[in-house]
Amino acid sequence: MSQPDAAVTSRLPLDATDPYRYGVYLRPDARTCRAVTVVTDQLRAQYGLVSAGAFPPHATLVGSQPFGRDVTEVVQALTTLLADRPAFDVHNAGVRGQGIGYVYDVAERPDGTLNQDFVQLAADVDAAVDPFRRTMDSPPSNDFLPEKWRAHLSLASHDLYGRPDLRDEVGAFIRDLDIDVPSGFRGDTVVLYRTASPDWSGRWWHTMTWEHVHTWTLTGR
Repeated sequence: MSQPDAAVTSRLPLDATDPYRYGVYLRPDARTCRAVTVVTDQLRAQYGLVSAGAFPPHATLVGSQPFGRDVTEVVQALTTLLADRPAFDVHNAGVRGQGIGYVYDVAERPDGTLNQDFVQLAADVDAAVDPFRRTMDSPPSNDFLPEKWRAHLSLASHDLYGRPDLRDEVGAFIRDLDIDVPSGFRGDTVVLYRTASPDWSGRWWHTMTWEHVHTWTLTGR
C-alpha cells in the first residue's frame, strides 16, 4: 500500500468554527464582467438561480481554499509569484454547456488549442498556495487538477443540480439574451477574495458572502 503524501498529512486541520474560504481568480475586463452580471441577474430574476451570481465575475484559478489565519503569508507568496508575470490574451468562445451548467468558455485560443498561459498560471497559483491549505470536509476545495481544469466564466451552476429539468430551458434563455460580450480580453488581473457561509455543508450559495482582499496586475514582459 502506498504511503499518504507527506505534504497532505502535515497540513493543519481547519478550525471547525472558521467560516472563511478563499478564491484566487483571474478577473476579466470590465465589459466582460458586465456581460456576466447581466446574465446572472436575468437568471435570478427569471428562474431564481443564484449560485453563479453569488460570486464576482471571474475565472477560477483555485477556489474554496481554507487558509486559516495565514492570509498575509498567502498574499506575500502570490506577490512573489506574480511579480513581473506577463499578461496574456484570453479568447471568449461564447456560451457553452459545462457540467450541469453554462459558462463563457475562455479555455482555448482562437485556433482551438488550449491556452497554455492560462493553464500554467492556474498551476503556479495552486503550487504557491499549497503550503497554506488546511484540511477540510466541505465544501470540496477547488484545486488545480490538470486533467479536469478548464478556464471558464460561470453563468449558471450549482442551482441546476437541484433543477436538472430546467437545464435546456436555461441554456436557451441565456442564448436568447444575446448579450454583447467581447470576443476576448487581456488576462492581466488576478484577485484574491474571501468568502464566508454559516453552513458550507449545505446549499451554501444561498448564504455565502464575499469580500475583496487583494488585486495583482500582471505587467511583466
